[in-house]
Amino acid sequence: MRYPDLEIDLLRAFMAVAEAGSFTAAAEVVGRSQSAVSQKVLRLEEILGHRVFDRTSRSLSLTPEGETLLVAARRMVEFNDSIVRRMREPARAGLLRLGISEDFIPAELPQLLARFSRLHPGVRIDLMTGLSCELLAAHEAGTLDAVIAKKDGAAQRGRVIWREPLVWMAATDYRLDFTRPARLVMLRPPCTYREIMVAALDNVRREWVAACTASSLMGVQAAVAGGLGVTVLGRSFVQPGMQILTAPEHWPALPMTEITVIGEEGEARYLVEPLVGFLTESLAKRRAEVVAA
Repeated sequence: MRYPDLEIDLLRAFMAVAEAGSFTAAAEVVGRSQSAVSQKVLRLEEILGHRVFDRTSRSLSLTPEGETLLVAARRMVEFNDSIVRRMREPARAGLLRLGISEDFIPAELPQLLARFSRLHPGVRIDLMTGLSCELLAAHEAGTLDAVIAKKDGAAQRGRVIWREPLVWMAATDYRLDFTRPARLVMLRPPCTYREIMVAALDNVRREWVAACTASSLMGVQAAVAGGLGVTVLGRSFVQPGMQILTAPEHWPALPMTEITVIGEEGEARYLVEPLVGFLTESLAKRRAEVVAA
């Protein structure tokens, strides 16, 4: 028995809805109208003979068949893209000395780099992670070809590829005592997060003490999760067991943080280009998920 073909275009629409969490957000990701995306998903359901989403007026979730399809769809689309890329573009090969700041979507970075490696097996990555100031210094010294770092006073150059809100955070069971100075967990200076925390509390005349000073963002995260105090980081650093503090009279509003890529114009740009393109596409999907949530 010959079964009908699963069209890649239909699978892309299905994946966009599943990853974005709504047809509206998915339409922005794929650059089509909401009705067009809906029609593609309906066509896919006709081919499969199963519903892939449970829809109500307030929620959207994958059916068991949809969950099975999502795993296969990702593999099929990735395989399709790798074949087309291999036929249409020259193979990228060489060593890319890459620095990535600890600020950059820490929970998802390993999976993103693994997927990039599968798509571009000829590109070898010599990866350095750390604080933005350390990576920028290494780039200036010529030991890194490209850097993905937090934009601050020392990194005004580069192209912004990711933005997220800064938030006040503490352990879920952390006891807040507003009769005493705020206990802060912070990095050693110079540090933009430290400067933002201090300036924000000074603006509302809130006293503070440095309860813990760490040498890395992972150290800050661990100290906060352990209940040592309060800190300011990007929203993506919030883990289970943590809370976002929202009382504006005690925890003032904070700016956005921006991540930039530096090195797109350098000698290794033919290697930087596919990596940045892949990250930009992945981040666009993640941004749609955040909006949908």
